[in-house]
Amino acid sequence: MGIDFTVFKGSENGTVVETKGHRDPGPTEVIVKISHCGVCGTDEHYRHANQGLGHEGVGTIIEIGSQVSAQSEFRVGDRVGMGWFHKVCGYCRPCLEGRDQHCVNAVSFGTGNWDQGCFGTAVAWDVSTLFKIPDEIESELAGPLMCGGATVFSPLYNSGARAGDRVGIIGVGGLGHLAIQFASKMGMDAVVFSSTEAKREEALKFGAAEFHVTSGGKKLEGIEKVDILLITSNAVPAELINFLPLLAPGAKVFPLTISTENLPLSPLSLIGGGLTVIGSGVSGAGPLKAMLSFAAKHGVRPQIEKFEMSQTGVTDAMQKLRDGKMRYRGVLVV
Repeated sequence: MGIDFTVFKGSENGTVVETKGHRDPGPTEVIVKISHCGVCGTDEHYRHANQGLGHEGVGTIIEIGSQVSAQSEFRVGDRVGMGWFHKVCGYCRPCLEGRDQHCVNAVSFGTGNWDQGCFGTAVAWDVSTLFKIPDEIESELAGPLMCGGATVFSPLYNSGARAGDRVGIIGVGGLGHLAIQFASKMGMDAVVFSSTEAKREEALKFGAAEFHVTSGGKKLEGIEKVDILLITSNAVPAELINFLPLLAPGAKVFPLTISTENLPLSPLSLIGGGLTVIGSGVSGAGPLKAMLSFAAKHGVRPQIEKFEMSQTGVTDAMQKLRDGKMRYRGVLVV
């Protein structure tokens, strides 16, 4: 049967373009009728590419492929979420070791399936990277968790962090406001660093234990050291070296945003304290499932602004995000 769909793509000049497409489900694919999609900063990197945009989709399964029932738990009517990855192989070494986010045969946003995207009305999706949305989480709030939520949860989940640890969080934005919630509700002290006072009240409401302003020449003194540092700001802070005295021995630093800037750190600056810098991007399936379950049980939810799933709506949402005015995740509504 398949489905005809509308999808919003990037273009060479950066204009969002509305196009049409058709997909029939492959043997291990389902057709998902999309209801919502989060707007992520990474979509901006593909605005000049001829491909479907959007990778924080939520919707309902309306058709399944011939092998889906035998290979998965997914059925028609299930409410599901889709993220960065479109498919993983399940048999390469990273997949077998539980690191499917490093699957050597993966198909992901930007590497394939260019005719479709979650900025649209429907997609065909492989069950290897499909996730059921818990009943407690509303569809409009689930989308931003599929990438943004998973991105900040994964380092906390995988790093061995424990209740009582101090987690430094640089930036209170699309990622930062979720990191604050996850850290605080996992029993950790969320120590927030922001360039201005403007977001202090909101950060504290999200669960921050402390809030420190980093601009204006103010020195970061008298602050208890942190065990983990999450860099969630749009770019790596030029003054990152100033955070080194705040890192506890053995601390781990996670740059979480897509940036081409060099980290202003020398080997010597890391050796003395036994510090580790760990590249961490999109979550694997295990942590993502755990994140959805944790968010459902503990009330972690994104703060969103809604836009219509239309050419104008997509354009406006991406522009507001580009201008740094989104508070804090945009969501497109079909």
